[in-house]
Amino acid sequence: MIKSIVFPSLKNALITLLLVGILFFNSVNSAWAKRPPEIRNQQDLNLEPDMHGQDLSGNEYVKFDLNGFNFSESNLEGAVFNNSKLQNSKFNGANLRDALAYATDFTDADLSDVNFTNALLMESNFEGAKIDGADFTDAVLSRTQQKQLCAIANGINSSTGESIEYSLGC
Repeated sequence: MIKSIVFPSLKNALITLLLVGILFFNSVNSAWAKRPPEIRNQQDLNLEPDMHGQDLSGNEYVKFDLNGFNFSESNLEGAVFNNSKLQNSKFNGANLRDALAYATDFTDADLSDVNFTNALLMESNFEGAKIDGADFTDAVLSRTQQKQLCAIANGINSSTGESIEYSLGC
């Protein structure tokens, strides 16, 4: 013999289920909205056009428009600048050791005396950049980038003592 379940009031059960569903989805709606990886933890960066001399090591600037920003003499060790725009930015004397700047636009940026030791710089654009005294020791560059940078390489890095021509393997 098969027994069937009968609700005292099917209408009341459906209304209760509907109310519980509305409350549940309204309370978790914001938790389900996931931020894309390129902007996670970037609200805490407190960006200003003048970031001169600050400790910004390990910060991530992914897909940021930082044109004209001043990062000169800042510690950017291990920082990430993937797909960022850094045209006309100032980095002179900055520490970008172990930085990751894949497909980053350094057009007309001042990169003089920057320490790029062990940096990953593939697909980045250095057109018109000032690189006097920069140290590219063990930096990862394409052969095309290396040739372009060797054509304008000049000077010795003040913090590492390394010749830019030697560090680029010119």
